Amino acid sequence: MNYRINSLIVLAGLAAAAAITTDHAAANAMPEIFKRSGVEIGGWINGGATHNANNPADGFNGAVTFADRANRFQLNQLNLFIERSVESDSKHWSVGGRFDFMFGTDAIYTQAFGISAFDENTGEPSDRGNWDLNICCKSTRTYGIALPQAYLETHVPVGNGLNIKAGHFYTPLGYESVPAPDNFFYTRAYILNSGEPFTHTGFLGTYAINRNWTVRGAATTGSATGGWDGGFDKQLDNWGGLAHLLWDSDDQKTSMSLGGTYGQTAVGEPWMMYSVVLQRWLTPKLHAVLQHTNGWAANINLPEGIGNAAWHSINSHLTYDLLQNLSIGIRAERFHDRNGWRVFSPYRILSAMNNKGVSYAGNIPFVSAPADYYAVTVGMNWKPAMRWNKGWRPVRNLLIRKNIRYDRADGIDMAFRPFDGKKDQFLFSLDAVIPF
Repeated sequence: MNYRINSLIVLAGLAAAAAITTDHAAANAMPEIFKRSGVEIGGWINGGATHNANNPADGFNGAVTFADRANRFQLNQLNLFIERSVESDSKHWSVGGRFDFMFGTDAIYTQAFGISAFDENTGEPSDRGNWDLNICCKSTRTYGIALPQAYLETHVPVGNGLNIKAGHFYTPLGYESVPAPDNFFYTRAYILNSGEPFTHTGFLGTYAINRNWTVRGAATTGSATGGWDGGFDKQLDNWGGLAHLLWDSDDQKTSMSLGGTYGQTAVGEPWMMYSVVLQRWLTPKLHAVLQHTNGWAANINLPEGIGNAAWHSINSHLTYDLLQNLSIGIRAERFHDRNGWRVFSPYRILSAMNNKGVSYAGNIPFVSAPADYYAVTVGMNWKPAMRWNKGWRPVRNLLIRKNIRYDRADGIDMAFRPFDGKKDQFLFSLDAVIPF
């Protein structure tokens, strides 16, 4: 553990030295030096605050994750990375890789918790593993550290070129993702947190068949939850798989992706999901996304007894570029949690639980029930310094996001009030992302 912590400290120091300096000229020149050697060091900072109109007594925004703290500021992500990209268009072998270090309140949702505190089928206590779960801050779990990516990548010059990742990496499935700069909205949809994996451990191959079609395949391990969020130290003999097909139109205005995972729990029960994402540029400024995800797991230890669990969601995004540096958007979602097994409120309490039933995130009861969750979010993205031609690059890339979100939960054949004793809630959030 000590060597890993020391490595993280060195990495953080190198990235901070490259990105945070009072000499703006040096800050802009340093990344170029690394790029010439094929190595890039960078990252981003994301933080924000969310006002909950319910003023919840427990301080949480119900079943909402990532921006889950009510009426207070969160440093969500201080993410540092070192990367050497492979030359995908090359006719020669190329070797690269990437390592990410994340500190912040989002770390707990990004850690490799693919082995639950209690076995999904038997309910017996489990040893969760220690890839990045207990590096620091387990006393509160408000702030923590995650290592969401640590992989080597090779470009193999066969056919149109085959790229192979080996290690720990973000899932290619779905639409929204963990990294803050990759999302239009500050909060995330239920479909990301409760319906899909965040990361995988194993091998991922990507091959471009032609200009329209790309195929991916993966062998995943280190997980007791269907190949999701696996680590390097346990369940390494529990292999699963991932398949992913992508299509782009000739005019690059329409794209489709279809993918899914299959794996097993610690006692060999099947766990699977699939996701479909359709994207279309309706006009040069108007972009639409439609996503559907469906999941199923066998013989789960549910409150009503052992049974099969299922969940599905439909999620849509519509964004419009008002100006070069100003966009507006809306997201709408329905998430069906048939067995009350995928969505918990507050989710942080469950995520920080050990195999003795104690949560490091606080002595606050969490609730779940069979329910349909509905969420509508409207938002704005603004880059106030985008048109500046001079100055420090991180300042020029500053992104400010304003969101208004409405959540509602309807219990299936029962009353259910997961938002601090209420059926619904309004959230008003403001956050900033600074890439460097």
